[in-house]
Amino acid sequence: MNADSRHNFTHIYFIGAGGIGMAALERYFLSRDIAVAGYDRTPSALTEALTEEGVKITFGGEPEEIPADFRNPATTLVVYTPAVPKSLPLFRWFREGGFTIMKRARLLGEVTRTSKALCFAGTHGKTTTSSMAAHLLHSSAAGCNAFLGGVLRNYGTNFLLSATSPWSVIEADEYDRSFHHLRPHIAVITSTDPDHLDIYGTEEAYLESFAHFTELIQPGGHLIVHTGLSLRPRPAEGVSLHTYSRDAGDFHATDIVRKDGRITFTFVTPDSSITGIELGVPVEINIENAIAALAAVYLTGELTPEMARSAMASFMGPKRRFEYHLREDGPQGRAIIDDYAHHPDELKASISSVKALYPGRHLTVAFQPHLYSRTRDFAPQFAEALSLADSVILLDIYPARELPIPGVTSKIIFDEIKCTDKMMIDKKSLTDTLKSRNFDILLTAGAGDIADMLPQIVANASK
Repeated sequence: MNADSRHNFTHIYFIGAGGIGMAALERYFLSRDIAVAGYDRTPSALTEALTEEGVKITFGGEPEEIPADFRNPATTLVVYTPAVPKSLPLFRWFREGGFTIMKRARLLGEVTRTSKALCFAGTHGKTTTSSMAAHLLHSSAAGCNAFLGGVLRNYGTNFLLSATSPWSVIEADEYDRSFHHLRPHIAVITSTDPDHLDIYGTEEAYLESFAHFTELIQPGGHLIVHTGLSLRPRPAEGVSLHTYSRDAGDFHATDIVRKDGRITFTFVTPDSSITGIELGVPVEINIENAIAALAAVYLTGELTPEMARSAMASFMGPKRRFEYHLREDGPQGRAIIDDYAHHPDELKASISSVKALYPGRHLTVAFQPHLYSRTRDFAPQFAEALSLADSVILLDIYPARELPIPGVTSKIIFDEIKCTDKMMIDKKSLTDTLKSRNFDILLTAGAGDIADMLPQIVANASK
Protein backbone atom coordinates (compact mmCIF):
# COMPACT_ATOMS: atom_id res chain seq x y z
CA MET A 1 0.00 0.00 0.00
CA ASN A 2 1.60 3.22 -1.14
CA ALA A 3 -0.04 5.72 1.21
CA ASP A 4 3.12 7.75 1.18
CA SER A 5 5.46 8.16 -1.77
CA ARG A 6 8.43 7.05 0.37
CA HIS A 7 6.92 3.83 1.74
CA ASN A 8 5.07 0.68 0.84
CA PHE A 9 3.40 -0.05 4.17
CA THR A 10 2.31 -3.56 5.03
CA HIS A 11 0.61 -2.65 8.32
CA ILE A 12 -1.83 0.13 9.32
CA TYR A 13 -2.66 1.04 12.93
CA PHE A 14 -5.91 3.02 13.39
CA ILE A 15 -6.27 5.28 16.45
CA GLY A 16 -10.04 5.59 16.85
CA ALA A 17 -10.63 2.22 15.19
CA GLY A 18 -14.27 1.99 16.30
CA GLY A 19 -15.46 5.02 14.34
CA ILE A 20 -17.75 4.26 11.42
CA GLY A 21 -15.54 6.08 8.92
CA MET A 22 -12.39 4.38 10.17
CA ALA A 23 -14.09 0.99 10.05
CA ALA A 24 -14.71 1.31 6.31
CA LEU A 25 -11.01 1.95 5.67
CA GLU A 26 -10.00 -0.92 7.94
CA ARG A 27 -12.19 -3.30 5.93
CA TYR A 28 -10.95 -1.87 2.63
CA PHE A 29 -7.28 -2.44 3.47
CA LEU A 30 -7.95 -5.84 5.03
CA SER A 31 -9.40 -6.85 1.65
CA ARG A 32 -6.10 -5.79 0.08
CA ASP A 33 -4.04 -8.03 2.38
CA ILE A 34 -2.78 -5.20 4.59
CA ALA A 35 -2.48 -6.10 8.29
CA VAL A 36 -4.80 -3.90 10.38
CA ALA A 37 -4.91 -3.14 14.12
CA GLY A 38 -6.07 -0.26 16.27
CA TYR A 39 -7.25 1.36 19.47
CA ASP A 40 -10.64 2.70 20.53
CA ARG A 41 -11.92 4.08 23.79
CA THR A 42 -14.79 1.63 24.32
CA PRO A 43 -15.95 -1.70 22.87
CA SER A 44 -19.02 -1.68 20.64
CA ALA A 45 -20.90 -3.93 18.25
CA LEU A 46 -18.76 -2.45 15.47
CA THR A 47 -15.41 -3.15 17.18
CA GLU A 48 -16.62 -6.68 17.92
CA ALA A 49 -17.46 -7.21 14.25
CA LEU A 50 -14.11 -5.78 13.15
CA THR A 51 -12.26 -8.07 15.55
CA GLU A 52 -14.05 -11.09 14.07
CA GLU A 53 -12.98 -9.91 10.60
CA GLY A 54 -9.31 -9.76 11.59
CA VAL A 55 -8.67 -6.29 13.09
CA LYS A 56 -6.71 -6.42 16.36
CA ILE A 57 -8.38 -3.78 18.60
CA THR A 58 -7.50 -2.82 22.18
CA PHE A 59 -9.13 -0.28 24.52
CA GLY A 60 -6.62 0.81 27.16
CA GLY A 61 -4.63 3.37 25.18
CA GLU A 62 -1.23 2.28 26.52
CA PRO A 63 1.82 1.59 24.28
CA GLU A 64 2.20 -1.95 25.65
CA GLU A 65 -1.04 -2.91 23.89
CA ILE A 66 0.37 -2.30 20.40
CA PRO A 67 0.94 -5.71 18.70
CA ALA A 68 4.58 -6.58 18.07
CA ASP A 69 4.23 -6.58 14.28
CA PHE A 70 2.87 -3.00 14.36
CA ARG A 71 5.85 -1.52 16.24
CA ASN A 72 8.14 -0.99 13.24
CA PRO A 73 7.97 2.53 11.68
CA ALA A 74 9.37 1.20 8.40
CA THR A 75 6.35 -1.05 7.81
CA THR A 76 3.53 0.51 9.85
CA LEU A 77 1.43 3.54 8.94
CA VAL A 78 -0.54 5.21 11.75
CA VAL A 79 -3.94 6.76 11.00
CA TYR A 80 -5.98 8.85 13.45
CA THR A 81 -9.15 10.91 13.75
CA PRO A 82 -9.18 14.47 15.14
CA ALA A 83 -11.46 13.31 17.97
CA VAL A 84 -8.60 11.35 19.57
CA PRO A 85 -6.63 13.45 22.13
CA LYS A 86 -2.97 13.92 21.29
CA SER A 87 -2.19 13.24 24.96
CA LEU A 88 -3.17 9.56 24.65
CA PRO A 89 -0.04 7.61 25.71
CA LEU A 90 -0.28 5.22 22.77
CA PHE A 91 -0.56 8.15 20.33
CA ARG A 92 2.42 9.86 21.94
CA TRP A 93 4.50 6.66 21.63
CA PHE A 94 3.92 6.55 17.86
CA ARG A 95 4.80 10.25 17.48
CA GLU A 96 8.01 9.91 19.45
CA GLY A 97 8.92 6.70 17.59
CA GLY A 98 9.24 8.33 14.18
CA PHE A 99 6.18 6.68 12.60
CA THR A 100 4.44 8.13 9.55
CA ILE A 101 1.16 9.49 10.95
CA MET A 102 -1.78 10.86 8.97
CA LYS A 103 -5.43 11.76 9.44
CA ARG A 104 -8.12 9.41 8.19
CA ALA A 105 -9.03 11.99 5.54
CA ARG A 106 -5.59 11.85 3.98
CA LEU A 107 -5.69 8.06 3.74
CA LEU A 108 -9.12 8.31 2.13
CA GLY A 109 -7.54 10.76 -0.31
CA GLU A 110 -5.12 8.03 -1.37
CA VAL A 111 -8.11 5.89 -2.36
CA THR A 112 -9.32 8.69 -4.66
CA ARG A 113 -5.93 8.77 -6.36
CA THR A 114 -6.10 5.09 -7.29
CA SER A 115 -9.75 4.97 -8.41
CA LYS A 116 -12.37 7.10 -10.16
CA ALA A 117 -14.00 8.74 -7.17
CA LEU A 118 -17.49 10.20 -6.89
CA CYS A 119 -17.21 12.61 -3.94
CA PHE A 120 -20.33 14.14 -2.37
CA ALA A 121 -19.89 17.32 -0.32
CA GLY A 122 -22.31 19.73 1.33
CA THR A 123 -23.55 21.04 4.66
CA HIS A 124 -26.41 18.56 4.45
CA GLY A 125 -27.55 15.91 2.00
CA LYS A 126 -24.14 14.33 1.44
CA THR A 127 -24.82 11.13 3.37
CA THR A 128 -28.08 10.39 1.56
CA THR A 129 -26.86 11.37 -1.91
CA SER A 130 -23.61 9.42 -1.61
CA SER A 131 -25.56 6.42 -0.27
CA MET A 132 -27.99 6.61 -3.20
CA ALA A 133 -25.10 6.78 -5.69
CA ALA A 134 -23.38 3.83 -4.03
CA HIS A 135 -26.60 1.78 -4.20
CA LEU A 136 -27.04 2.72 -7.87
CA LEU A 137 -23.49 1.72 -8.82
CA HIS A 138 -23.61 -1.40 -6.67
CA SER A 139 -26.72 -2.40 -8.63
CA SER A 140 -24.90 -1.92 -11.94
CA ALA A 141 -22.58 -4.30 -13.73
CA ALA A 142 -19.62 -2.12 -12.70
CA GLY A 143 -20.13 -2.18 -8.94
CA CYS A 144 -18.18 0.18 -6.65
CA ASN A 145 -16.23 0.66 -3.45
CA ALA A 146 -18.10 3.00 -1.10
CA PHE A 147 -17.01 4.89 2.04
CA LEU A 148 -20.14 6.40 3.57
CA GLY A 149 -21.03 8.42 6.65
CA GLY A 150 -24.04 6.31 7.59
CA VAL A 151 -24.93 2.63 7.74
CA LEU A 152 -26.98 1.72 4.66
CA ARG A 153 -30.10 -0.17 5.70
CA ASN A 154 -29.99 -2.18 2.46
CA TYR A 155 -26.64 -3.70 3.45
CA GLY A 156 -26.20 -3.17 7.18
CA THR A 157 -22.85 -1.41 6.61
CA ASN A 158 -21.33 1.92 5.57
CA PHE A 159 -18.85 0.17 3.29
CA LEU A 160 -19.29 -1.57 -0.06
CA LEU A 161 -16.44 -3.50 -1.64
CA SER A 162 -15.63 -4.50 -5.20
CA ALA A 163 -12.32 -6.03 -6.17
CA THR A 164 -12.78 -5.10 -9.83
CA SER A 165 -14.70 -1.81 -10.01
CA PRO A 166 -12.86 1.37 -11.07
CA TRP A 167 -15.41 3.48 -9.14
CA SER A 168 -15.36 4.62 -5.52
CA VAL A 169 -18.10 6.62 -3.79
CA ILE A 170 -17.03 8.85 -0.92
CA GLU A 171 -18.81 11.17 1.48
CA ALA A 172 -16.62 14.28 1.42
CA ASP A 173 -16.56 15.81 4.91
CA GLU A 174 -15.87 19.53 5.19
CA TYR A 175 -15.20 19.36 8.94
CA ASP A 176 -11.59 20.33 9.65
CA ARG A 177 -11.18 20.76 5.84
CA SER A 178 -10.93 16.97 5.53
CA PHE A 179 -12.26 16.99 1.95
CA HIS A 180 -9.20 18.92 0.78
CA HIS A 181 -7.30 15.61 0.77
CA LEU A 182 -9.57 14.16 -1.94
CA ARG A 183 -9.04 14.10 -5.70
CA PRO A 184 -12.50 13.49 -7.18
CA HIS A 185 -13.30 12.38 -10.69
CA ILE A 186 -16.87 13.55 -10.12
CA ALA A 187 -17.68 16.01 -7.32
CA VAL A 188 -21.19 16.89 -6.15
CA ILE A 189 -21.95 19.87 -3.89
CA THR A 190 -25.44 19.73 -2.39
CA SER A 191 -25.42 22.80 -0.13
CA THR A 192 -23.12 25.38 1.42
CA ASP A 193 -25.11 26.76 4.35
CA PRO A 194 -22.57 27.83 6.99
CA ASP A 195 -21.65 25.19 9.57
CA HIS A 196 -18.62 24.23 11.66
CA LEU A 197 -17.94 27.89 12.39
CA ASP A 198 -15.84 26.70 15.35
CA ILE A 199 -13.38 25.62 12.64
CA TYR A 200 -13.93 28.19 9.89
CA GLY A 201 -14.80 31.33 11.85
CA THR A 202 -16.77 33.04 9.05
CA GLU A 203 -19.19 32.16 6.27
CA GLU A 204 -16.65 33.51 3.77
CA ALA A 205 -13.98 31.08 4.99
CA TYR A 206 -16.50 28.22 4.84
CA LEU A 207 -17.39 29.03 1.22
CA GLU A 208 -13.72 29.41 0.29
CA SER A 209 -13.12 25.91 1.60
CA PHE A 210 -15.74 24.55 -0.82
CA ALA A 211 -14.31 26.64 -3.66
CA HIS A 212 -10.90 25.08 -3.04
CA PHE A 213 -12.51 21.63 -3.06
CA THR A 214 -13.73 22.30 -6.62
CA GLU A 215 -10.12 22.92 -7.68
CA LEU A 216 -9.18 19.37 -6.71
CA ILE A 217 -11.28 17.62 -9.37
CA GLN A 218 -9.09 15.64 -11.73
CA PRO A 219 -8.74 16.76 -15.38
CA GLY A 220 -11.51 15.33 -17.53
CA GLY A 221 -13.80 15.12 -14.52
CA HIS A 222 -17.13 16.72 -13.63
CA LEU A 223 -18.52 19.14 -11.04
CA ILE A 224 -22.24 18.99 -10.20
CA VAL A 225 -23.53 21.93 -8.12
CA HIS A 226 -26.98 22.66 -6.74
CA THR A 227 -28.48 25.76 -8.35
CA GLY A 228 -28.61 28.96 -6.35
CA LEU A 229 -25.66 28.35 -4.02
CA SER A 230 -23.52 31.27 -2.85
CA LEU A 231 -20.49 29.25 -3.90
CA ARG A 232 -18.22 30.45 -6.70
CA PRO A 233 -16.64 27.23 -7.99
CA ARG A 234 -13.14 27.18 -9.46
CA PRO A 235 -12.84 23.91 -11.41
CA ALA A 236 -9.66 23.43 -13.42
CA GLU A 237 -9.60 23.61 -17.19
CA GLY A 238 -11.04 20.45 -18.68
CA VAL A 239 -13.52 19.88 -15.82
CA SER A 240 -17.14 20.22 -16.94
CA LEU A 241 -19.62 22.10 -14.74
CA HIS A 242 -23.24 20.92 -14.34
CA THR A 243 -26.17 22.17 -12.25
CA TYR A 244 -29.10 20.40 -10.64
CA SER A 245 -32.16 20.97 -8.47
CA ARG A 246 -35.68 19.66 -8.20
CA ASP A 247 -37.16 21.96 -10.84
CA ALA A 248 -34.27 23.48 -12.81
CA GLY A 249 -30.69 22.92 -13.95
CA ASP A 250 -28.94 20.52 -16.30
CA PHE A 251 -30.40 17.68 -14.22
CA HIS A 252 -33.89 18.06 -12.72
CA ALA A 253 -37.27 16.38 -12.24
CA THR A 254 -40.57 16.70 -14.06
CA ASP A 255 -43.94 14.95 -13.72
CA ILE A 256 -43.64 14.74 -9.93
CA VAL A 257 -46.54 12.76 -8.48
CA ARG A 258 -47.24 12.43 -4.75
CA LYS A 259 -49.96 9.91 -4.04
CA ASP A 260 -50.79 7.31 -1.38
CA GLY A 261 -47.48 7.82 0.41
CA ARG A 262 -45.47 7.40 -2.81
CA ILE A 263 -43.40 9.88 -4.83
CA THR A 264 -42.58 9.30 -8.51
CA PHE A 265 -40.98 11.57 -11.13
CA THR A 266 -39.15 11.75 -14.44
CA PHE A 267 -35.38 12.28 -14.25
CA VAL A 268 -34.25 14.79 -16.89
CA THR A 269 -30.65 14.95 -18.17
CA PRO A 270 -29.16 17.37 -20.74
CA ASP A 271 -29.92 14.92 -23.55
CA SER A 272 -32.43 12.35 -22.30
CA SER A 273 -34.94 11.47 -19.58
CA ILE A 274 -35.90 8.43 -17.51
CA THR A 275 -39.58 8.09 -16.57
CA GLY A 276 -41.04 6.25 -13.61
CA ILE A 277 -38.42 6.92 -10.94
CA GLU A 278 -39.98 6.00 -7.58
CA LEU A 279 -38.37 6.91 -4.26
CA GLY A 280 -37.84 4.05 -1.83
CA VAL A 281 -37.84 6.66 0.95
CA PRO A 282 -40.68 8.95 -0.19
CA VAL A 283 -39.88 12.29 1.46
CA GLU A 284 -39.73 15.60 -0.38
CA ILE A 285 -36.02 16.34 0.08
CA ASN A 286 -35.15 12.98 -1.47
CA ILE A 287 -36.33 14.18 -4.87
CA GLU A 288 -33.34 16.51 -5.00
CA ASN A 289 -31.07 13.97 -3.34
CA ALA A 290 -32.03 11.40 -5.97
CA ILE A 291 -31.39 13.85 -8.81
CA ALA A 292 -27.88 14.54 -7.50
CA ALA A 293 -27.09 10.83 -7.17
CA LEU A 294 -28.60 9.93 -10.53
CA ALA A 295 -26.69 12.80 -12.20
CA ALA A 296 -23.35 11.63 -10.80
CA VAL A 297 -23.91 8.03 -11.88
CA TYR A 298 -25.22 9.20 -15.27
CA LEU A 299 -21.85 10.91 -15.83
CA THR A 300 -20.02 7.65 -15.14
CA GLY A 301 -21.76 6.12 -18.15
CA GLU A 302 -23.04 3.22 -16.02
CA LEU A 303 -26.67 4.39 -15.60
CA THR A 304 -29.42 2.56 -17.47
CA PRO A 305 -33.16 3.33 -17.19
CA GLU A 306 -33.92 -0.12 -15.78
CA MET A 307 -31.17 0.11 -13.16
CA ALA A 308 -32.19 3.65 -12.20
CA ARG A 309 -35.81 2.63 -11.62
CA SER A 310 -35.11 -0.57 -9.69
CA ALA A 311 -32.30 0.84 -7.54
CA MET A 312 -34.12 4.02 -6.52
CA ALA A 313 -37.28 2.09 -5.66
CA SER A 314 -35.34 -0.42 -3.53
CA PHE A 315 -33.19 2.19 -1.74
CA MET A 316 -34.00 2.04 1.98
CA GLY A 317 -31.75 4.92 3.05
CA PRO A 318 -29.03 5.23 5.69
CA LYS A 319 -29.86 4.51 9.31
CA ARG A 320 -31.00 7.61 11.20
CA ARG A 321 -31.96 9.40 7.96
CA PHE A 322 -35.75 9.59 8.19
CA GLU A 323 -35.90 6.05 9.57
CA TYR A 324 -39.22 4.60 10.73
CA HIS A 325 -39.22 2.76 14.06
CA LEU A 326 -43.02 2.46 14.31
CA ARG A 327 -45.49 2.72 11.45
CA GLU A 328 -49.06 1.73 12.29
CA ASP A 329 -51.55 1.24 9.49
CA GLY A 330 -54.73 3.25 9.07
CA PRO A 331 -55.59 6.97 9.02
CA GLN A 332 -55.04 7.28 12.77
CA GLY A 333 -52.03 4.97 12.99
CA ARG A 334 -49.12 6.33 15.02
CA ALA A 335 -45.58 6.70 13.72
CA ILE A 336 -42.11 7.10 15.23
CA ILE A 337 -39.47 8.50 12.88
CA ASP A 338 -35.82 9.14 13.71
CA ASP A 339 -33.60 11.58 11.81
CA TYR A 340 -29.95 12.62 12.20
CA ALA A 341 -30.88 16.26 11.46
CA HIS A 342 -28.46 18.46 13.42
CA HIS A 343 -28.35 21.66 11.30
CA PRO A 344 -31.33 24.07 11.26
CA ASP A 345 -32.01 23.55 7.55
CA GLU A 346 -31.92 19.76 7.97
CA LEU A 347 -34.26 19.96 10.96
CA LYS A 348 -36.67 22.23 9.08
CA ALA A 349 -36.68 19.90 6.07
CA SER A 350 -37.28 16.87 8.26
CA ILE A 351 -40.17 18.44 10.19
CA SER A 352 -41.71 19.74 6.97
CA SER A 353 -41.46 16.29 5.38
CA VAL A 354 -43.26 14.64 8.31
CA LYS A 355 -46.04 17.24 8.23
CA ALA A 356 -46.46 16.72 4.47
CA LEU A 357 -46.71 12.95 4.94
CA TYR A 358 -49.19 13.26 7.83
CA PRO A 359 -51.33 16.35 7.14
CA GLY A 360 -53.61 17.32 9.98
CA ARG A 361 -51.92 15.01 12.50
CA HIS A 362 -50.31 16.18 15.76
CA LEU A 363 -46.52 16.16 15.43
CA THR A 364 -44.26 15.96 18.50
CA VAL A 365 -40.57 16.65 17.93
CA ALA A 366 -37.96 15.55 20.48
CA PHE A 367 -34.71 17.32 19.59
CA GLN A 368 -31.22 16.97 21.06
CA PRO A 369 -28.94 19.88 20.06
CA HIS A 370 -25.44 18.80 18.94
CA LEU A 371 -22.39 20.85 20.00
CA TYR A 372 -22.27 24.01 22.11
CA SER A 373 -20.75 26.00 19.25
CA ARG A 374 -23.47 25.01 16.75
CA THR A 375 -26.17 25.83 19.33
CA ARG A 376 -24.56 29.22 19.94
CA ASP A 377 -24.26 30.02 16.23
CA PHE A 378 -27.72 28.88 15.13
CA ALA A 379 -30.07 29.08 18.13
CA PRO A 380 -32.64 31.37 16.38
CA GLN A 381 -32.68 29.15 13.29
CA PHE A 382 -33.17 26.01 15.39
CA ALA A 383 -36.05 27.71 17.22
CA GLU A 384 -37.62 28.70 13.90
CA ALA A 385 -37.47 25.12 12.63
CA LEU A 386 -38.85 23.65 15.86
CA SER A 387 -41.70 26.16 15.82
CA LEU A 388 -43.15 24.22 12.86
CA ALA A 389 -43.99 21.33 15.23
CA ASP A 390 -47.17 21.05 17.28
CA SER A 391 -45.26 20.00 20.41
CA VAL A 392 -41.55 20.26 21.20
CA ILE A 393 -39.48 18.35 23.74
CA LEU A 394 -35.99 19.86 23.92
CA LEU A 395 -33.10 17.95 25.48
CA ASP A 396 -29.77 19.11 26.86
CA ILE A 397 -26.93 19.78 24.40
CA TYR A 398 -24.91 16.74 23.35
CA PRO A 399 -21.30 18.01 23.70
CA ALA A 400 -19.46 15.47 21.51
CA ARG A 401 -15.91 16.81 21.17
CA GLU A 402 -16.53 20.17 22.90
CA LEU A 403 -16.24 21.64 26.38
CA PRO A 404 -19.14 23.80 27.64
CA ILE A 405 -19.37 27.43 26.51
CA PRO A 406 -20.51 29.87 29.23
CA GLY A 407 -24.13 30.93 28.74
CA VAL A 408 -24.82 28.35 26.00
CA THR A 409 -27.52 25.84 26.94
CA SER A 410 -30.64 24.50 25.23
CA LYS A 411 -32.55 27.36 26.85
CA ILE A 412 -31.31 29.86 24.23
CA ILE A 413 -33.22 27.78 21.68
CA PHE A 414 -36.17 27.05 23.97
CA ASP A 415 -36.95 30.70 24.71
CA GLU A 416 -37.46 31.48 21.01
CA ILE A 417 -39.65 28.50 20.06
CA LYS A 418 -43.06 29.86 19.04
CA CYS A 419 -45.32 26.84 19.60
CA THR A 420 -46.97 26.95 23.02
CA ASP A 421 -46.70 23.24 23.84
CA LYS A 422 -43.01 23.00 24.61
CA MET A 423 -40.86 21.61 27.41
CA MET A 424 -37.17 21.30 28.21
CA ILE A 425 -35.96 18.11 29.95
CA ASP A 426 -32.82 16.06 30.44
CA LYS A 427 -32.32 12.98 28.28
CA LYS A 428 -32.96 10.40 30.99
CA SER A 429 -36.52 11.76 31.42
CA LEU A 430 -37.43 11.39 27.73
CA THR A 431 -38.93 7.89 27.75
CA ASP A 432 -41.17 8.55 30.77
CA THR A 433 -42.21 11.93 29.37
CA LEU A 434 -43.27 10.42 26.05
CA LYS A 435 -45.02 7.53 27.79
CA SER A 436 -47.17 9.95 29.76
CA ARG A 437 -48.03 12.17 26.75
CA ASN A 438 -49.51 9.49 24.44
CA PHE A 439 -48.10 11.11 21.28
CA ASP A 440 -49.59 10.83 17.78
CA ILE A 441 -46.66 11.28 15.34
CA LEU A 442 -43.18 11.47 16.91
CA LEU A 443 -39.97 12.69 15.30
CA THR A 444 -36.72 12.24 17.26
CA ALA A 445 -33.86 14.33 15.85
CA GLY A 446 -30.22 15.19 16.48
CA ALA A 447 -26.71 13.86 15.87
CA GLY A 448 -26.04 12.84 19.49
CA ASP A 449 -27.24 9.77 21.39
CA ILE A 450 -31.00 10.42 21.40
CA ALA A 451 -31.46 7.36 19.15
CA ASP A 452 -30.27 5.16 22.03
CA MET A 453 -33.64 5.85 23.70
CA LEU A 454 -35.70 4.56 20.77
CA PRO A 455 -35.97 0.86 21.75
CA GLN A 456 -37.63 1.81 25.04
CA ILE A 457 -39.76 4.52 23.43
CA VAL A 458 -41.04 2.03 20.84
CA ALA A 459 -41.61 -0.65 23.50
CA ASN A 460 -43.68 1.77 25.57
CA ALA A 461 -45.71 2.85 22.53
CA SER A 462 -46.45 -0.75 21.60
CA LYS A 463 -47.94 -1.68 25.00
